Amino acid sequence: MRLWSESWTNGDRIPARYAAGRILEAGGVGFSDNLNPHLAWSELPDGARSMVLICHDFDVPSRGEDVNRDDREVPVDLERVDFFHWVLVDLPPVPTVIAEGEYSRGFTPRGKPGPQAGKGARHGLNDYTGWFAGDPQRAGRYYGYDGPFPPFNDSLVHHYVFTLYAVALQRLPVEGDFTGAQVREQLAGQVLAEATFSGTYTLNRRLLVPAA
Repeated sequence: MRLWSESWTNGDRIPARYAAGRILEAGGVGFSDNLNPHLAWSELPDGARSMVLICHDFDVPSRGEDVNRDDREVPVDLERVDFFHWVLVDLPPVPTVIAEGEYSRGFTPRGKPGPQAGKGARHGLNDYTGWFAGDPQRAGRYYGYDGPFPPFNDSLVHHYVFTLYAVALQRLPVEGDFTGAQVREQLAGQVLAEATFSGTYTLNRRLLVPAA
């Protein structure tokens, strides 16, 4: 199975319009266009009854003491954990494309509605649900896609991996406000094929290298 995108080249820097956060010209960081990227797939295996899409960042700091502070950077050797940016299940195998901006255009305080995502698909909760839980202006259930917004002082460039799974089930056995971790558990023994597409992103000005 093959997964690709017209939004950027596999492994390259993610354009800011697909991120939740961006560097502001006036200084600091702020919200960005938060468009979901174009994704397309081919070479589906026989027996695929639905598709599952997960986007996660595996470079998220495991502790928050140093996050988004002007007086220090998040240490490069700090243990890192997964942060789920998009969890989509029960997606029909055909048509074999997700259009740019089809599921996300802009950042929605308190989260976009869900879990129904159209075409019979369902959105899970992304991890901004937990990140904003203590913020009275943004706390809520964050369904669907919300893109990169890494700490502006992180010493690591973050990596974002879109993984598409061809699944033998038409409906994955997760219900209600399900998470990326729960979906991964239910995929055991049901995956016929998988493919990945990735990109990188940082809001640390020190780490930015001019694009070729």
